[in-house]
Amino acid sequence: MKSPTHNLAKTKKLLKILIGAAWIDGVIQPEERQYLQNMAKDEGLAEDPEIKPLLSEIKQVSPEKCYEWVKAYLGENHNPEDYQELLEALSALIYSDGEVQTQEAKLLSQLQALDPTNEPHQTIFDKILKTVQTLYRTAIADQAK
Repeated sequence: MKSPTHNLAKTKKLLKILIGAAWIDGVIQPEERQYLQNMAKDEGLAEDPEIKPLLSEIKQVSPEKCYEWVKAYLGENHNPEDYQELLEALSALIYSDGEVQTQEAKLLSQLQALDPTNEPHQTIFDKILKTVQTLYRTAIADQAK
């Protein structure tokens, strides 16, 4: 059994990734901000010295830093549970504002490549990714008009 300290450290890493993902399109949307603040409060991390400055939005998190945090969170031999937890949390954040930006879709796409199960059949993530791709193509087509 994992200790509460381990779980808190894992949750903290996950929250950092989500903050990075919120910045990935260059702007934190109000819905994303609310989602992040609620999660930090619910997990007891709102006043954490590492999390609080990130939530303050004083300094933007680069996409490279976000990807670095994803790799650190999953580690070399990540398990399906960690992957699924990350995927669900990112999906909830990304869809919180009702829009999927190009960089957010790219993050989800790259996360798919890290799926430890690599099952050949269509997973829920594949369905989500196809939906994201469809939304993205629709947005591109609408901009071209």
